[in-house]
Amino acid sequence: MTAYDVPEVGPFRPRTEDRLELGEGPRLLADGTLVLVDILAGRLLGAPAEGDRPFEEMARLDVPLGAVAPLDGGVSGAPGRTGWLAAAGTAFVVLDSSGQVVRRVGEPEGAGPGLRMNDAVCDRAGRMWAGTMAYDGTPGAGALHLLDTDGSVRTVLGGLTIPNGPAFSPDGRTMYLADSAVGTVDAFTVGLTDATLSDRRPLFRVDPAVGSPDGMTVDTEGRLWSAIWGAGQIRCYAPDGTLLLAVPVPAVQPSSICLTGEHVVVTTAAVGLEEPGPLDGAVLMARCDATAPAACPASSVFAGQGL
Repeated sequence: MTAYDVPEVGPFRPRTEDRLELGEGPRLLADGTLVLVDILAGRLLGAPAEGDRPFEEMARLDVPLGAVAPLDGGVSGAPGRTGWLAAAGTAFVVLDSSGQVVRRVGEPEGAGPGLRMNDAVCDRAGRMWAGTMAYDGTPGAGALHLLDTDGSVRTVLGGLTIPNGPAFSPDGRTMYLADSAVGTVDAFTVGLTDATLSDRRPLFRVDPAVGSPDGMTVDTEGRLWSAIWGAGQIRCYAPDGTLLLAVPVPAVQPSSICLTGEHVVVTTAAVGLEEPGPLDGAVLMARCDATAPAACPASSVFAGQGL
């Protein structure tokens, strides 16, 4: 198989009866667990990736929860299951295995009322990249931030409106980032040791009158998968931006994508819809022959060893 082969995707069905306000951030963990968030409700949910078990509420915060990454090493005092590094409210925080906030790690410069964390992901070095946006979608008020393993937080890209992603190529050398409000997905070259971004280049654009590129993932062949919010569709692109596949989804607002090895899982949202349909807000799944590695964990330093 090459990166330009067209993957096969079967018909979608709801994963469970759960319905979310703003589902996002589905991640496959190394132990076969699927986790995701309901952003505005501040909820972290999890269930086995395969099967039909209902989602368990693993955390409920009093601020929006943009995304989580499992901690590599766990949290002191929380044996067994690991804790989480989370982009929540306007900050990076550590949750223990019971879902309680135990540590505030850092906050991007300029964060404050009117802004919130949106999508976030860890890279192979255990650093977390997270976007911020204005609640009202003010143009240019968003940014992409990096929480490094020394505990520092820096803004790596400003002037965004609704950043989604990022997602990384299998070798970690390319980062993809969407600005959903303007319909663009750009690619960047990533410095593996210093996390610098260079060589920004457009990959594809979706006409905002049609829909918006939202959450993304990259499969083991290097193909980029994007949920197209407002269009009821997911798309798969080759690394050069060639559209390989567009698949209808039975929900108006697909928000992000995860590949489990047997299925593609798509989170959706009901927020903003005057008359949500029966599957708006559902977590959908379909048979799929594309695979992707498990989500990268956050560095063990965020568990308290060194910060």
